[in-house]
Amino acid sequence: MLADTIIIIIALSLDWFLGEPKRYHPLVGFGYLANKIEAVFYSKSSSNTQQIIRGFIAVLCLLMPLSVLGFVLAEINYIGSLVAVIILTLSIGNKSLHQHSQPIADNLESGNNEQARYHASRIVSRDPATLHIPRAAIESVLENGADSVFSALFWFLIAGIPGVIFYRLSNTLDAMWGYRNSHYLYFGRFAARLDDVLNYIPARLTALSYAVVGKTTLALRAWRTQASQWDSPNAGPVMASGAGALNITLGGPAQYDSQWHQRILLGYGDEPTAADIYRALRLLRHSIVLWVAVLLLISVVSYA
Repeated sequence: MLADTIIIIIALSLDWFLGEPKRYHPLVGFGYLANKIEAVFYSKSSSNTQQIIRGFIAVLCLLMPLSVLGFVLAEINYIGSLVAVIILTLSIGNKSLHQHSQPIADNLESGNNEQARYHASRIVSRDPATLHIPRAAIESVLENGADSVFSALFWFLIAGIPGVIFYRLSNTLDAMWGYRNSHYLYFGRFAARLDDVLNYIPARLTALSYAVVGKTTLALRAWRTQASQWDSPNAGPVMASGAGALNITLGGPAQYDSQWHQRILLGYGDEPTAADIYRALRLLRHSIVLWVAVLLLISVVSYA
């Protein structure tokens, strides 16, 4: 546990000071490979059941060899820890979340709403013209904090290098194939369900973390009374708890592909402003500190 905690601290630090690679990010290469695999296995003429099976096989072809490679690398003397630091650093997106979200708040604060809208449209899939900009940014911070930070840390702690590889790549496949449209409804179903399963526990640990470092009573109440009404089983607890922790209101109607979706309201208090984007990022940072502190405490107790 102590060794894993040290690796996590180093990876979090490297991610914060270096950020994502500007070029040649491994996930970009994986996305290219996923497109090639999709071209092999996807068949529009197949039945719904055949599409599900084809999607299942495609996911396994992409995830299993790379996860096994991670296991082999982890077992090599002297370089296993180095490989773990590199892979975990590449799997964490804390600095990226700040780099994408902070300019939204900065532009709103300076009155440049159109530039803020542009930056917000890059991190959410909603129609840009109808965005409630602070709300969209905060929802992205809270949900992606779970997906790209805490879930990666969780699976590294549970299953080491192969665990974090398997999780991060499955999460990428969900982002590529997990859409409920005519093309991916069946082919991408296994990728979407796998991501739901892998995120189930980490999402609830994230929601608990937001509650602990934020307004605890409001966060727990919102989680308990509102999360189950959200359309995503994992985003619901995370965003409801985050909204309560910040004492703001999230959710509400949103337009996707020119169609309005009537989402419920999450949390309590006023509608968010630019200042609340900074507060959401601070909530994320404090939650990371909480995880590190808990891991250090467990490590010390275990060592003693």
